Amino acid sequence: MNENDANLNCAECINIENLDFDFTFAFQPIINSAKHCISAYEALIRGANGESAQNVLGQVNIANRYRFDQACRVKAVSTAVKLGLDCDLNINFYPNAVYSPELCIRTTLKAAETFGFPVERIVFEITEVERVEDTQHLINIIDCYRSLGFRTAIDDFGAGYAGLNLLTEYQPDYIKLDRQLIDNIDQQSAKQAIVRGIIQVCAELNIGILAEGVETKNEYRWLNEMGVKFFQGYYFARPIIESLPEVSDERYL
Repeated sequence: MNENDANLNCAECINIENLDFDFTFAFQPIINSAKHCISAYEALIRGANGESAQNVLGQVNIANRYRFDQACRVKAVSTAVKLGLDCDLNINFYPNAVYSPELCIRTTLKAAETFGFPVERIVFEITEVERVEDTQHLINIIDCYRSLGFRTAIDDFGAGYAGLNLLTEYQPDYIKLDRQLIDNIDQQSAKQAIVRGIIQVCAELNIGILAEGVETKNEYRWLNEMGVKFFQGYYFARPIIESLPEVSDERYL
């Protein structure tokens, strides 16, 4: 990260031509089963022509990851506003791309101000695309973001680096249970025992739980009966590029 990157402004960050590749976002709803409503949309990276997230992320490297991370934040906010999003917005961020929490968040704050989107409705999801190199640095980022009104979540909890050990270091606003734990959970006692344990831990730490990757009614029903109230997955709606998909009433219990 060089001096010019440190001085990027909102307009420069949204200029993705500087990245040598283009991207956009698909939006997927997150539902609140207790209130029978959509509580948030996650902005999921996609190529400009519908290419997968893996295709886009494969073009990110050490040299451009700071600019990419900043551009993602600005474009996610601007696109959400353009689409009329009136609930929470979940944005993935890359801890290793943040060299200084106080400085790197300025672009996001400016974007929120420029496009008229409340910062308290932005949730930053800690992604495990790359391993967090410095846990204390991550804690500093989260503390900074919270002080400014943002919320945070751990994505893919229960897979890779996103395990219970992270909760001993810091407590996010909520965790997103990984799809591997959710898959056929209504039929697998081992997964049920693990998720019950996570639910108990999160209750004691006052951390919310979201089940992602829900694809069947039985998965949804079991988790809902265990007290999980926030859900995301194909059972409710698939992500759509530059659109806010709705959830049919029949999907709510």
